[in-house]
Amino acid sequence: MLRLSDLALPLDHAPPELEAAIIARLGLVPGELHRFTIARRGNDARNKRAIKLVYVVDLVLADEAAVLARHAGDPHLRPTPDTTYRPPVSAPPGWAGERPVVIGAGPCGLMAALILAEMGLRPIIVERGKAVRERTKDTWGLWRRSVLDPESNVQFGEGGAGTFSDGKLYSRIKDPRHLSRKVLTEFVKAGAPDDILTEAHPHIGTFRLVTMVMSIRETIESLGGEYRFGTRVDDFDIATTPTGERRIAALHLSDGTVLPASHVILAVGHSARDTFEKLHACGVHAEAKPFAIGVRIEHPQSWIDKARFGDHAGNKILGAAAYALSHRCANGRTVYSFCMCPGGRVVAATSEVGRVVTNGMSQYSRAEFNANSGLVVDIDPARDYPGGPLAGIAFQRHWESLAFKAGGGDYKAPGQKVADLLAGRPSSGDFGAVVPSYQPGVTLTDLSRCLPDYVIEALREAIPVFGRRIAGYDHPDVVLTGVEARTSSPVRFTRGADLQSLNTRGLYPGGEGAGYAGGILSAAVDGIRLAEALARDLLG
Repeated sequence: MLRLSDLALPLDHAPPELEAAIIARLGLVPGELHRFTIARRGNDARNKRAIKLVYVVDLVLADEAAVLARHAGDPHLRPTPDTTYRPPVSAPPGWAGERPVVIGAGPCGLMAALILAEMGLRPIIVERGKAVRERTKDTWGLWRRSVLDPESNVQFGEGGAGTFSDGKLYSRIKDPRHLSRKVLTEFVKAGAPDDILTEAHPHIGTFRLVTMVMSIRETIESLGGEYRFGTRVDDFDIATTPTGERRIAALHLSDGTVLPASHVILAVGHSARDTFEKLHACGVHAEAKPFAIGVRIEHPQSWIDKARFGDHAGNKILGAAAYALSHRCANGRTVYSFCMCPGGRVVAATSEVGRVVTNGMSQYSRAEFNANSGLVVDIDPARDYPGGPLAGIAFQRHWESLAFKAGGGDYKAPGQKVADLLAGRPSSGDFGAVVPSYQPGVTLTDLSRCLPDYVIEALREAIPVFGRRIAGYDHPDVVLTGVEARTSSPVRFTRGADLQSLNTRGLYPGGEGAGYAGGILSAAVDGIRLAEALARDLLG
């Protein structure tokens, strides 16, 4: 089978035209093309008047070697890669040895547990939050009634923070083994739409993520895995071997039990601050990591569609338009869009009492009125939060607490109109052309009360620049909602080439919380790699 890429056709092309384009591109004679399948489809909207669909197709030909030889200089024609997942090791039948433990049931922990279960290792999954259905009710409790459950919310519970997001499934990670294909295939088996296997920028949406996570749990349990919901890891026993090597030995759980464990995957997510503190106290190697802080910015989705697609705005094939923006400011900071959610809403995402955190989400349809995106500014430990591996946590808490106060002290978020931010004055009165979607509500105020001066300065420079790239981006009534403080983990639990902690054997830090991923897909891929590394060590 051969793979042909960069095959562009008009947006409104008829289905038979794709086959004709393949034949014309390769100069095939009748009968030479047996069949083809679409491997990927994206769009090229650089010219809004002539938007194209761009395909990658896999071909079955009568004589593939001859066609490949005829087009030896074509970089867009090559053998189709083998994306079949093959586990590197497996437990012998009836394995009754040590059961590995996975802490956290987000994308990283979920895929790690699935791979371990498929290998026959019957993992134990320890999750401080609740099962996804119950967790959803608790999350709505904050959004609708301003009631926060610190153990069951957007950050904690089955599915992880990605459950309440746009469900974006693309990444820029290097993936030579095509592990992302394994992730997407498992998601489809669990109920995700088939098009995530072919769309260039696939997404699932929150409602489908919920049922998908439940299905994967059922698969893990059917293979001998065991879930312990509502169970937090409160402490770690680290043993020292006669040779002086540190090794994980047991976990102290919030239900009062001690779980012996010498092989543990740490997949706790980027907001498990108490777990970070306990790991640091136990001497597990950690270092401060750069992240970003800023706001959520909202526009009517129709504005973004028009700016990106012109007269093709609203086309069902194109769907809701997205964007990616970046600007290097005079003060040395970079402002960039983050976790852009077309046709979605801004949501309350705190996990701690007395703090306000924003995030974005959307459903599979992306049919809600507003587009939203993080608009964030890069920060780094040496410059902005020196003081040790956990200094970034204190930094986040400081600004999240100020946001809670600026919003009114009842989990409403502080907000400001773009015109007022640029003019350096507080916002007040009614919302104009843009009505924010954040629940339990937005209090118009001055965002300089809850963001560093250099962030405000950078936003003031960047927003007009972005307005010249996307019409309406800097409209006076556009609303900024704060604060977006958990773009990624402020801590990295450093690991070696064998993916174990740099100084604690048997502990495998991974995913967003350990500083090794940034999104659902990259975290899930990291979970596969961790499971493989653990299994190799456990099975010898």
